[in-house]
Amino acid sequence: MQLINSHTEQLAALAEAGVQERIFPGAAWAVGTVDHGAAGAAGRLTPDPASAAMQVDTLFDIASLTKIVSVWSLIGRLIGQQRLRLDDRLDDRLPGTHGYALAPVTIFQLLTHTAGLPLRARLRASYGEVYDDIVRGVLREPLEGTPGQAVAYTDRAALILGLVIERLLGLPLDRALAQHVLHPLGMAATGYGPLAPRHGQLVAPTEYCEQAGAHLTGVVHDFSTRLLGGVCGISGLFSNVPDLQRFLQAMLAPGLHGAGQVFDAGWVRASLTVQTGSLNPSRGLFWHPAAGTGPQDDVWCHQGFTGTAMWLSPRRGRYAVLLTNKLYYTRDFARINALRHDFMRCAFGL
Repeated sequence: MQLINSHTEQLAALAEAGVQERIFPGAAWAVGTVDHGAAGAAGRLTPDPASAAMQVDTLFDIASLTKIVSVWSLIGRLIGQQRLRLDDRLDDRLPGTHGYALAPVTIFQLLTHTAGLPLRARLRASYGEVYDDIVRGVLREPLEGTPGQAVAYTDRAALILGLVIERLLGLPLDRALAQHVLHPLGMAATGYGPLAPRHGQLVAPTEYCEQAGAHLTGVVHDFSTRLLGGVCGISGLFSNVPDLQRFLQAMLAPGLHGAGQVFDAGWVRASLTVQTGSLNPSRGLFWHPAAGTGPQDDVWCHQGFTGTAMWLSPRRGRYAVLLTNKLYYTRDFARINALRHDFMRCAFGL
């Protein structure tokens, strides 16, 4: 608790510096343990001085953090219930892969980004705009590498795992997430968009959309996710700092906030352990050591394209969250990555 309190002013100053340096219009953040936390906000929803001030509970498009909150959580549930195994092949779980390159790829390889998949979704250019055609195209796509030979981050891993979840649970991904993760953990503010307007609800806008003629607000930034109806494993979730605090606290203490219904301690431990041997960069199961750290530092991370990030260190019993709408300004990552790195080091005393 003392370390958290001693660094609160520095974390607040980093968030404010991000606003002043126009890395993002605004941010919300938190750092804490299972039973103690500090949170804050900086800046405004937009650069306009007349726009609303950012709040701790402002909703953000959390981008790839969707992969953790949605896909990682539900895959862990299925494995804990012995309805799925890490060494299961896709052709045993998704009949549409039978006879195609994806058939022998395993759940483990998808979770460690070692499946040899194409890097990005590229859905529109490849498959058209009809949902069933897109799914069929993804499942029949040739690989770009040999499974198990290299670590290469790919959005498609989460997309495919989302399809596995839907088939095994017999529910669309958004309903499965709400039933098995969000409701048990009390994450009432979190869900897939588009968001219906609600009185008093602040939603951080992201990038400018030529088609809409405005910055996207309450609509997922990722085009591939929009093409799939706004719900998939890649991105699409909107959440806020208090809900993500509950999520990370529950990972640290599976008996907290109904987390026993959601997280298996063995699944969390395996996910926050290097699973890729001598391959680089090191990966756990959808989690990875924070940039500039090694497994020995025990700070695990996942980041989002919109400027979001969350970190967890079981050894320290501590978590951190940083939500920003840096995409309002630019798709360049150099400055937001530097700030996220500084935030992480401050939050964990590195």
